[in-house]
Amino acid sequence: MFEDRFALIVGITASIGTFLYGFDTGIATTTIAHPSWRAFMGNRSNGITGAVVSTYIAGEAIGACIQILIADRLGRKRFMQLCCILVTIGCVVQTAAQNIPMFLVGRILAGIAVGAISGTVSVYLSEISSTKTRGFIGGLGGVGLSSGTMTANWIGYACGYAPYGAIEWRLPLAMQLPWGIILFIGLSTYMPDSPRQLVQKGKVDEAKHVFARIRSDLESDEVQREFGAMHAQIEYERQRKILTFGEMWTLYRRRVSVCIAVQILTCVTGVNVIQYYQTTLYKSLGIEAQTILALAAVWGTCAFVSNVIAINYLPDGWGRRKMLLAGLSCVIVTEIYCAVMQREFQHTNNRVGKAFAVVGIFVFVICYYALINSVTWLYGAEVVPMSIRSRMVGLSAVAHYVVNAGPTAFGKIHENYYYVFVACCACYLVIVHMFFPTDIAVRGATANGKTLEEIAASFGDKVIEAGEPIVEGESYSAVEKVHATHVDVKV
Repeated sequence: MFEDRFALIVGITASIGTFLYGFDTGIATTTIAHPSWRAFMGNRSNGITGAVVSTYIAGEAIGACIQILIADRLGRKRFMQLCCILVTIGCVVQTAAQNIPMFLVGRILAGIAVGAISGTVSVYLSEISSTKTRGFIGGLGGVGLSSGTMTANWIGYACGYAPYGAIEWRLPLAMQLPWGIILFIGLSTYMPDSPRQLVQKGKVDEAKHVFARIRSDLESDEVQREFGAMHAQIEYERQRKILTFGEMWTLYRRRVSVCIAVQILTCVTGVNVIQYYQTTLYKSLGIEAQTILALAAVWGTCAFVSNVIAINYLPDGWGRRKMLLAGLSCVIVTEIYCAVMQREFQHTNNRVGKAFAVVGIFVFVICYYALINSVTWLYGAEVVPMSIRSRMVGLSAVAHYVVNAGPTAFGKIHENYYYVFVACCACYLVIVHMFFPTDIAVRGATANGKTLEEIAASFGDKVIEAGEPIVEGESYSAVEKVHATHVDVKV
């Protein structure tokens, strides 16, 4: 399948950034559940669990803000290297923590790094991949996230057999340490800069060399043609110095809206709440403690396997929009099923009924990770132009982390919380159908799909051909005014 193997290797290495997101989130959740951790930290109240989660999420939001402010100036590689250093420091502090304040400082530092690198990875993957394989390469970001979650869950299960003491929580925390170092080494050696950002910075010759290297699947004349079109579009967009979010909204209203909406979508499906509280759900169904940890590990494995299978076939073959619509429909059905089954069987002795209730949670995770997680981070990076891509993906990540900060209602209204997610997903079905463009990069309408630059046409924006003269001072705003009042979307 893969002719551009170098891009595949680079993509797998870059996805360590999102692996850290899934792993660091999951490992702390299982670690603080150990009685030895609570005893070492002074048997604090249950509210400390909320503090560990909330400080991490706050750190993620701060990290996304830092991405907005400095990622473009540092460049994709340098910014990710900075994040690798910061996440390693944060993990060291957590592992060596002697008290709660020290542990929370480590969580905040790691959260800042993970929040900054997650969005940058999706931008980087979209910019180094070909039109034929961007769904796969970009989807590796989602695979990194699901593999991190799976790994954390299995480590949590294994540590359930560890002897009582500091080893059962310090060891899993220490297992976070190698990943930032590995990614830093990759970035410092064989991973290239984004050719699109090199063009944006005026380093055209270096960009051309990098582009030819990552597009080894193309003949020389094809490299020249595709690079020329990319160069022309970026130069055209670079004419307009967009400094504020107000200007971004004025010029790219629909593209900005889609970028932010697709990130919020990941939260309103309820996947984060179910991930956080699945052990509580299993306990309410009368399942034993070690079996609960095993089920959580299998849940993470289902997420990873379904994610890997899906990115091989669906994003580039079926299309992003169809995947989101199908995924939302499946999530609605499975969450209604979960709500009904848990209400009927969680307080009974019916083991068969309880087993069917657990099945619903597993069907949900397969649907979500195959159809939604495979494309959401990539889609947000694809739909915005190069000139604002990093800043806008950073803003969408802030929205993601802010919405992600309030899952505690599950503890109060229990299975009825599913219906909140069902209502949100039903609204999103309408939003995706009406406002998300028909498949922006599927290999159906054309042989290879659309380049990142050609996606502008899906939103009614101008696409420059290679060699086409660029009119000095030409404005985009006139085009945007037309489309702000009348948007023609093929659905």
